[in-house]
Parts: sequence; structure tokens; C-alpha cells
Amino acid sequence: MKKYILIIILAVAASSCSDYMDIIPDNVATIDNIFNNREQAEQFLYTCYNFLPPFGTDSEPGMVCGDHTWSHIDANGRQQIGWDLMRMGNNISAPFFNYWGGRYAGIRYCNVFLESINLVPDMHSLEKTRWAAEVKFIKAFHHFWLLQMYGPIPIVRDNLPIDASPEEVAVYRDPVDDVVDYIVQLIDEAVPDLPLKIDNEVSELGRITQPIALAVKAKVLVTAASPLFSGNTAYAQFKDNRGRTLFNQDTSEEAKRLKWEKAAIACKAAIDICLQAGHQLYEFTTVMPISEDTKKVVQCSQIITDRWNTEHIWGRQLGTWLAGRHIQMSTMPRLHSDHERVVYQIMVPTMKMAEVFYSKNGLPINEDKDFDYEGRYTTERIGTDDVYHQYFLQRNRVTAKLHQNREPRFYGSLGVDGGFWYGVGRNDDNAQWPLNFKLGQTEGGRIGTERYSVTGFYVKKLSSYLTTYTGQTMVQYNYNWPIFRLADLYLLYAEALNESLNAPNDEVFYWLDAVRTRAGINKVAYAWENFSKNPERYKTKAGMRSIIQQERNIELAFEGHRYWDLRRWGFAIEYFRQPIQGWNIEGLNDEDFYNVANIEYLNYSLRDIFWPINESEILINANMIQNPGW
Repeated sequence: MKKYILIIILAVAASSCSDYMDIIPDNVATIDNIFNNREQAEQFLYTCYNFLPPFGTDSEPGMVCGDHTWSHIDANGRQQIGWDLMRMGNNISAPFFNYWGGRYAGIRYCNVFLESINLVPDMHSLEKTRWAAEVKFIKAFHHFWLLQMYGPIPIVRDNLPIDASPEEVAVYRDPVDDVVDYIVQLIDEAVPDLPLKIDNEVSELGRITQPIALAVKAKVLVTAASPLFSGNTAYAQFKDNRGRTLFNQDTSEEAKRLKWEKAAIACKAAIDICLQAGHQLYEFTTVMPISEDTKKVVQCSQIITDRWNTEHIWGRQLGTWLAGRHIQMSTMPRLHSDHERVVYQIMVPTMKMAEVFYSKNGLPINEDKDFDYEGRYTTERIGTDDVYHQYFLQRNRVTAKLHQNREPRFYGSLGVDGGFWYGVGRNDDNAQWPLNFKLGQTEGGRIGTERYSVTGFYVKKLSSYLTTYTGQTMVQYNYNWPIFRLADLYLLYAEALNESLNAPNDEVFYWLDAVRTRAGINKVAYAWENFSKNPERYKTKAGMRSIIQQERNIELAFEGHRYWDLRRWGFAIEYFRQPIQGWNIEGLNDEDFYNVANIEYLNYSLRDIFWPINESEILINANMIQNPGW
């Protein structure tokens, strides 16, 4: 077996995260010593897991990059790293979200584990096989994560020995299709040796299962079939120094169809294994006497915050601080004066996201003939006998038409001026927290220079209704972060199937309507035929494409998916160039507050789509060409 000096590997890990060193056995000289007993080998397995991306935190680009959330600027003129990236652009000397080294350090750990696990003397062969399968998946996921961020990347099948020649170390970036094939190969090798589901939930929740592996395989293939990676002529001249084209340039309809067919087959296989393992769409139930409307509102957050519920295919067990506390403190409004020093509103929705959600009829608001789209920024008083808004908006209260006549997920995902906030000690839906966000108002209006929403909206979806306060102390309900859930997979399947057909069939409608029905809105055909300005649109491939894309943006809002989706669909430049907007939070009254304010103008171009590789990597390796534009 090749020899690797542990301290060299640890140095790489330490550069990415100091915590990774904590679970490596002390006083171990070489890798061989780690694998001389089961306990130390298991610690090394958990090290491989620890290199996975920081899902559900503000260190994950999908959560804080793009156009779905924004934040105020601090006293030093900075925001959190994701919004600074969108404001200022990236750079090659110290790139934002520089995951290159950390992911490859994780891959090196995986390779060491796979080469060494059979050395452990006190383990059953079946357990070794399962652990190896888990690590193969993790290795595959690292490659996928890098592919999403950087495009074509070097495939690392095996670690190089410490005496490798300079020529061996000077690796090349591999073409996108080769990277995808390798990721799929690793996952296919892993699946037979993974468990269908976790039996020992106390100690193993979050470990890799067959449903996780097949769901990720499906997502990899959908991503590979998407416009960013398939036949993208914008990268026709992106070649290495040997002249090898790194993005395939086959733009034929047949080539596209075959990729989507392959993705659709993978999605259906993943759905089948998930259902076999007992996963199902989450439905919020409670013994509390609350309305069906409130149940649909609370359901939006419970899908996320109800720990390890049946919809979660893959979850991340967070530590005490991150297990719901940080994300809730970052998104919740100040509901009471006691809350002022507890919540700090770092991540708030943009106007664009308020406009993404459907009307109450289940249509885009610009497509619904019953919705006053042109007058959406004007205001109207909610009637004292208004039935539809009884549990959504405050009666006899002036609020924007944009806030009115929206689907339940709008009210479950967003906190809006004139709305309500259920839970946090108020579990009677006739006595919810009223939301008043104008300047100086208690429930989130700007007070001072920090701890406020820069857009006049709040993210409601990421907070558990069971979280509460005792005085000025938050008593948070901790939850795991759902990296992958069943609704995501249903929508991926609908997308892949629609793209592989000439026109959507009943199968496309079935999986899309399953998500819509759970959300409490009309099925696609009924909504478009009865309420749309364009009743035939849903019957076409292009029309259904936009419907599925908007459904993903709504159902998975604020979960870290929109940013990656807009990139793979080819919409990044169009969407991320648009200004970040919100309400005028300096407004003291309805007339002043309900004006659309431009908060930030973004300058996003083709080069921003793929992350720059740190220039130090390019200087070390002449074969490592930089991404276009950098």
C-alpha cells in the first residue's frame, strides 16, 4: 500500500477547517496505524463526513448567493460573505467561498480510507463494505460540488504518492461529461452496498443510504442535462493547453433528449427506492384547534424543522448552535421588545421572491386574470369580514395588493407587513403575532443601524413554531437541515421527463400535482384552464418548463436551491443583473412604506457563473487553466 504521512494530509485539512483535526487519533505516525482497529477507522470515516459542505448555514453559497435574500451592510461597509460576493464580484487572489482546496482535501481523505479500510483486523467484511460504499458516495459528492462551482475539474481517482514527479502532480482539468460519468460510476458502485434505510437512528441518522445515493445521482444527471453543462456554446473556446474542449458542443436535439431521458430514468429509480424506504411528502398534523389555513402556513416551516421527518431523504445533523438557532436568529423579526437583542435579521427575502409565489389560484401573479398584477404595489384595506385572509393578514389593515390573494406557501414562507406570525409562544391562530414593519415599529421595523430587514420582508419558513422566548433568551427548537427532500426529487423527475418529451404527459402532471396538492393549491390543468390569461400554455413543453421551474423556486424557496437552479437553467446573467429590491423601510406610514426601493445594483457577467480558481493553484500547476474571464 502507498505510504502517506498523516501530518501532510492534516495540514491540508487544517487549512479548510480547524475542527477536522479534532477527530483524528492523537500520536499516530502514519495512516497504517489509524486502520489497526475499528474505533480509529470509524473516527476516520466521520472525518470523511465532516468534509461535506456546510449545508443550512451562511457558509453555503446556495443559501446566501443569488437574488433571493439580502442583508444590510455593517459599520465596516460589509455584508456576510455571500452578499458581498454578489455586490463586489469575486477575485483570484482570495476568492469568496474558496472550496477548491477543502473539497480536494476531502477527496484525499476518501481515497486514503478506501485504500486502507480492508486493513482493519477487528471488523466484519460486510461492515467494511458498507463503510467503503459511504465513502465512495462522499467522494462522488465532492466531485459534484466542485463541478457545480467550477465547471470542468480534475478527477482524482487515486491519491498521488508523496514521491510523485512534478509531471504527475501537474494534473489537467477533465471535460464536464467525463466528470459526470465518473461521479455516476462511483455512486453506482456504492448503491448495492448501502442500507435501504437507517436502523440505528440514535447514532446513524445522516449516514448515507440507497435513497440518498440515488437521489443525488438523479440530481447530478439533471444538472448535466441542463443548459449550463450541455452543449453550452458560450464555452466553445474553453480548452486546456492540449486543445481539449472541456464543455461538449453537441447542440442537437437528439443529444439533449438522450441526456434528459437518462436523467428521467435516474429520477424514477430514486423515487421508487425512496418510497420503498418509507419516505413520503410531509403533511403537518396537530391536535391543536387551528384552521386548515394555518396548518398550511405552519406546514411550510415544519417540512424543514420537524426533525428527520419522512420527507427528508438526506439530512445534516447540526451542532447545538447551528441546529436551528443561528438560522432562526438570522431570519426572525423582533416580535416583542424583549426580542431586540436576540434576533438580528441577517438574511431577509427580496422583492423578487415575494413576487415568485403563486396567486391563491395557483398561478404566477402575472398570469392570473383575477390578480391585479399592474396594481400589485398599490394598497388596499383588508375587510373586517374577509374570509380568505382571516388567518393570513390582519383585518381592517392597509397592506399591499402584492400581499393579498396569494397561495398558502406565500404566507408560510414570508413574513410581510400586515401579516401574522404563528407560534413563538402564540399557538392560537386567532391571536397570532401581528407583523408591522414600518420604521420604528416593534415587530421588525428599523430601530438603529442594525437588526432590521433591509427589504421589509422576513423569512418565516426557516423558523419552527415551537421556538419561543423566555425574557430576552431564545429557547430554540433544534432541527436537522434537509439537504435533499422528496418534493425536490418529484420536481426533478417532472422536469427531466418534460424535457425528454415533445409535450408533457400525465406522468409529468402527476408528480408536479402531488407537490401542489400538498401545498393547498389547484392542480396545474385546473388552474391554467380556469384562471389563466393563457389557458393553453401548460400543454406545451416550453410552457410546462417554466411552470416546473417556478414550482421549484416556490417549493424550495430559501433552502439553498434557487441559486444553483438559475445557473444550470442558464438564467444567472439575466436574473443576477437585476437590482435587489424591497419596500421603502424608511417609511413611517403606508404611503411612504409601500414604494419599491432599489437596494443594490448588481454587475453580474459570464465570468461570474463559475468560480475563479485561486491564482496560487495556477502558479503551482501550469496545466491548471483558469476559468474564462479570470
